[in-house]
Amino acid sequence: MIVALIAGTIFTKQLLWTPISAINMTDIVSNQFKMSGAFFVGTDTKGEPFKIKAESARQEYDNPNIIFLDKISGTTNRISNDKKITDNISANSGRYDRKDKTITLIDNVRIDSSNGDKVRTNEMVIKL
Repeated sequence: MIVALIAGTIFTKQLLWTPISAINMTDIVSNQFKMSGAFFVGTDTKGEPFKIKAESARQEYDNPNIIFLDKISGTTNRISNDKKITDNISANSGRYDRKDKTITLIDNVRIDSSNGDKVRTNEMVIKL
C-alpha cells in the first residue's frame, strides 16, 4: 500500500508539471476516439462477407457517422455470372460512412480480384 501511495504521488507530480503547451488541443477537440489495428467485419446488402482492416482509425466529435481510416487492407466478396469472386483491396486512406454504409478508398487504391481483374485508381467507393 505504501508503494501505491508513493507511486501515486510521483504520478500526480508528473501530471502537475506537464506544460500546457505540450498538449495538442486540436487533436483532443477534433478526435473523439482513436484506435490502432481497427478491424471491421460484416456482410453487405446481398449477404456477402467483407473484412476491412486499418492500421489506425479515428472518429470526430462533430461527425460521428464517419470513421477515418489509414493504411487499409481487406477483402470483399461478390457474385458475378453465378461465380463467387473475392476482391483483395488496399488503399493509403479512406472513410467508412456508417449511415450510408459505404467505404471510400482514397490514394493508391488497389483491387486484385480472384478472377484476374485488377483496378488501380486514386479513389473508389464501395457500397456495402
